[in-house]
Amino acid sequence: MATRQRRDYGLLGEDGRSAVEAGLANADWYRVPVERKRLKELMRRHDTTAIIHTVIWLGLIAGLGTLTVVTWLSWWTLLIAVPYGMLWALGGDSRCHEAGHGTAFRTRWMNDVVFQIGCFMTLREPLVRRWDHTRHHTDTIIVGRDREIIEERPPRVVHFVLLWTGLPMVVPQVWGMLRHSVGHIAEDEKQLIPESEWPKMLRQARIILAVHAGTIAVAIALGTILPLMLTSFATLYGAWAIFWVGLTQHVGLAEDVTDFRLNSRTVHMNPWLRFCYWNMHYHLEHHMYPMVPFHALKELHEEVRDQCPPTYRSTFQVYRAEIIPALRRQLKDPEYYIHRPLPDAA
Repeated sequence: MATRQRRDYGLLGEDGRSAVEAGLANADWYRVPVERKRLKELMRRHDTTAIIHTVIWLGLIAGLGTLTVVTWLSWWTLLIAVPYGMLWALGGDSRCHEAGHGTAFRTRWMNDVVFQIGCFMTLREPLVRRWDHTRHHTDTIIVGRDREIIEERPPRVVHFVLLWTGLPMVVPQVWGMLRHSVGHIAEDEKQLIPESEWPKMLRQARIILAVHAGTIAVAIALGTILPLMLTSFATLYGAWAIFWVGLTQHVGLAEDVTDFRLNSRTVHMNPWLRFCYWNMHYHLEHHMYPMVPFHALKELHEEVRDQCPPTYRSTFQVYRAEIIPALRRQLKDPEYYIHRPLPDAA
């Protein structure tokens, strides 16, 4: 049994300093080579596909939201809550992610609008999200540098159980907004976010809190929690979907490596999950070439697959074969991680 002490995953700890000293911060990552002309084709953005996806996505939310109002407090409400929560929470999370990269649409303001919508749906501060996710891509799963590491080694059992309620995601985000609304910026945020952005961050927090306070006021005035069930509460009861797919991205894989094939995985998913997730199940490919838009990730997958680890057929398979066994073993042996096999061609 390993005796390694729990590592410090915060940005201000010893592990973060060690990562910088070891050259793991802003490192030169390995990427499977793609012919330059072909990569340029894959990176080409256009509005049409993203507009169609967005209209369908928001239309489904509006339709299911209307059905929720009509069937409120009946058994039908519970049935509708499952797809509605997935579209709101997982759909908002993935749209926030892809539009935040600026690749979903060719038109910049369209990316900005969808990014803001996605952040609202997932109770995120847009500016904090941008800087957090930028760091996640430059220092992917580097301990002490990446704040988006979902599960530590050894795993935190209570945290893992609570993940499915959304509380470990939502509570720190709301607390962060409350802090920012009164002008308090944490030390790790000062390290992550340039000082020139601080006034904008504080202003955004106050606006977001005001909008959510308005929703609460409407609920109180109407004497029903229905407005909250269709907005902020949907983030919580749909959060299980965010983590069902989100844990497949990196959990159980290597830390502190500079090859995305060793710390990221691609998992095939059914059409419904692919739509909600906006093709982010091609996660290894996304990390290699983050400027390739969601609609071209399948083609990118075909370009690099012969030099990458095998792709799992489903989320159930990856949980059964890798994630659950790895988490159980890491409880006793924090040094353990999954060594993803690379094909001979690599």
